[in-house]
Amino acid sequence: MKAYIVGVGMTKFEKPETRDWQYWDMVKEAGSAALADAGVRYEQVQQVPVGYCFQASTAGQRAAYELGLTGVPVYNVNNNCATGSTALMMARQFVEGGISDCVLALGFEKMARGALGGGGSDGGAADFRTSPVARHYGIMAAAHGFEMSPPTAQIFGDAAREHMDRYGTTEAQLAAVGAKNHRHSVNNPYTQFRDAYTVDEILAARTVHRPLTKLQCSPTSDGAAAAVVVSERFVESHGLGDRAVEIVAQAMTTDTGESFASGTCIDAVGRPMSRAAAQQVYDASGLSAADLDVIELHDCFSINELLTYEALGLCGEGESGKLVESGATTYGGRWVVNPSGGLISKGHPLGATGIAQAAELTWQLRGEAGPRQVPDARVGLAHNIGLGGAAVVTVLRR
Repeated sequence: MKAYIVGVGMTKFEKPETRDWQYWDMVKEAGSAALADAGVRYEQVQQVPVGYCFQASTAGQRAAYELGLTGVPVYNVNNNCATGSTALMMARQFVEGGISDCVLALGFEKMARGALGGGGSDGGAADFRTSPVARHYGIMAAAHGFEMSPPTAQIFGDAAREHMDRYGTTEAQLAAVGAKNHRHSVNNPYTQFRDAYTVDEILAARTVHRPLTKLQCSPTSDGAAAAVVVSERFVESHGLGDRAVEIVAQAMTTDTGESFASGTCIDAVGRPMSRAAAQQVYDASGLSAADLDVIELHDCFSINELLTYEALGLCGEGESGKLVESGATTYGGRWVVNPSGGLISKGHPLGATGIAQAAELTWQLRGEAGPRQVPDARVGLAHNIGLGGAAVVTVLRR
C-alpha cells in the first residue's frame, strides 16, 4: 500500500530561549498547521509517533495532548539526530503495512544554548566510556587524539581533516557549503538565521574545530515540525490528490563493521550508513541520483554535506569539494541541495529536523516554496543521520 504526505507544518526554528514557550506549544503550532494543510481533523488520526531527544519519557503524549485527547496511540521516538525521520518512517510503515490510514508524525526539541556534548553527562572525554557513541569517539581519539573543542564538532572536524589530506579538499570548498546554505536561507522565513556570507567571511569566522568555523556548524535550536501521512484510499476518499506527495521509498540503516574497520572519522560519522541507505532507496524506487531535482540533506557540519554528496552518488569519492565549488548543488546547477538553508542556517532541533526536511520537500514538490522554489521540481530526496547511529534516506515524488 502506498503512503502519501498530505499535510506539513513547522515552527520557525529559533535560538534556544528566544521565545517564552514550551515544547508542547511548539508541537501545537506545527501539528495544527500540518492538519490544516491536509484538511484533516485530529480525531481522524489513528497513530502518533513523536520524536525528541531531550525531554522525559511520555513527553510525546504531553505534546500531542495539545492537539486533542482522543486516546490515540502515541509512540515516543529517540534516535539522536535522525529522530525526526525515524518518526516519519514509523508513520509510513503504519500506512504501508495497512495498519492505519491516517498517521501524524511529530518532532520537536527544546534545547540548551551552547554546543552539543558527546553523548555523556557533560560531553567531556571521560564520558565517552559510558556514552552510546563511545566506540565512534574512540575511533576519533585513536586517530587524532582528543582536544578541548566540542565533541561533535571535533569528530566531524577530524573527518574534514582526513578528507583534505586524502583528496585535496580545501578549506575554501568546505566554506563554500556554508556560503551556499546561508545564501539559500535568506528566502526561508522558518530559518534561525537569514544572513548571507561570502566564503571569505565564513573562513574568517571563529574556529570551532579546525578547519570548521562557526558559520559551517549547525546551531542548537528550538522548534517543531509535523507531517500527516495517509494511505492511497484516504487520499481518494477525502479528495486530497492535489495535496499528496508520495513517499516512493525510504530506508534506515545503522552502523556495520565498515563504520569502524578503517579507523577513520569519515566512516565513523556515517558515510557508509548513508551510502547503504541511499542504495536501498534507489533499488526500491528504480530511481538514481540523476533523477533527483531537489535534496534536503544533513549538513550538521559542512564536511557532512560533502560526505553525503559522495554517499548519495552525486559525485565520485573525493570529488565533493569540486562539486560544490562548481555550483552544481545550487540554483542553476544540476541539483538544488538544501534550498531551506539546511541545518547550518535553518537550525537543528534534533527531533524536528528530519520532519522539517520532509516539509521543505513537500512544499518544493507542490510548487509552494515561494522565492526559494526549485523550478520544475518533481523528485526530492531527504537524508537525515545521527551518530550512534542511524541514517534515514527518503525519496518523495509529486
